[in-house]
Amino acid sequence: MNSYSAIPRRGLLAGIAGLGPLAAAAPMQAQAQAQAARPTVLGTTGMIGDLLRGVGGPAITVETLIGEGVDPHLFRPTRNDIARILRADALFYNGHRLEGRMHEVLERAASQGKPSLAVAEAIPRARLRQHEDYPDAADPHLWMDPALWAETLPAIAATLGRLPRLNRDLQAGAAETRARLHRLDAYAREVLAPIPAERRVLVTAHDAFAYFGLRYEFRVESIQGLSTEAEASLARIEAMVRLIVERQLPALFTESSVPDRAVRALVEGVAARGHQIRLGGTLFSDSMGRPGTYRGTYEGMMDHNITLISRALGGSAPERGLNGRL
Repeated sequence: MNSYSAIPRRGLLAGIAGLGPLAAAAPMQAQAQAQAARPTVLGTTGMIGDLLRGVGGPAITVETLIGEGVDPHLFRPTRNDIARILRADALFYNGHRLEGRMHEVLERAASQGKPSLAVAEAIPRARLRQHEDYPDAADPHLWMDPALWAETLPAIAATLGRLPRLNRDLQAGAAETRARLHRLDAYAREVLAPIPAERRVLVTAHDAFAYFGLRYEFRVESIQGLSTEAEASLARIEAMVRLIVERQLPALFTESSVPDRAVRALVEGVAARGHQIRLGGTLFSDSMGRPGTYRGTYEGMMDHNITLISRALGGSAPERGLNGRL
């Protein structure tokens, strides 16, 4: 008989049960310590946060400032938001006036010496779309072109590399993220290609899809300009009504972070001219879907958009998208 068999079974079980809280506390404490040791990295938008997670992986704690369905053009930081910006170990924002109402706060925080990057401004200005609405900046909506968005990864990796106590191969993380974005781009090219030339017009609420149009050969028409701060004019809506009727377009799209009243006014105006156009669905423009869901990732957001546009305008996208998760 070994020494363990001499201990009554009831006493042994009781002893193990008594150790339970202590045994559970040790890994929880270790996990908390590991998390505290990781630098906290703040991205203003979910699209930036997703890139940070891809590059930094478990070596960083990523927080996002502007939540689901919130328009970054109109976002006003609270005192708590400003505290989070100042407290973060590194700061990543889009730039080119996307975060228009907090531009000065972000630049002031970036000037204090912490690792910071205006992600969209990492691409040379000459390669970006210029727009009369922003004479002092470029079109900020780079993420609508996955291949162009991938070109921000070296600058992100370099900025994260300035953080101390970072145990992570950032170049490997950037390469893995780039591969996912290029796969997404290849899917878009494949499923959007069959759309007939006369239907390759993307009608949306505001001017967020120009990079998408340039990449995949769409004419993009929007009711509002680059920023959602300006109200749509009656002249603009009338011009778009004429375009839709002349081209006999089958669908237009609302956006998750923009009120749909102007789009619905456009539908009514088209109907008054004798043409029926349907709402093709809601696209994610300046924010992603609900956190914790597939659409709450950059890949899921863009898969949703690409698949919806393809199916509404005559492309070949499968109903559940690139990964079968829609």
